[in-house]
Amino acid sequence: MATDDFSIHTDGCEQVGDGMPISDLPDEVTSIDDLDCECWDRFDSLAEFT
Repeated sequence: MATDDFSIHTDGCEQVGDGMPISDLPDEVTSIDDLDCECWDRFDSLAEFT
């Protein structure tokens, strides 16, 4: 992603608690690999989430 001080988590991510729900991923996210937190490990691709 473009900046290191911004991260995206799933609802209920254990690392950040409930977190902030999002409706759309930023344009910088083009692959599931762009999402650093392990809360995204349950998905194989962005298509499963979007």
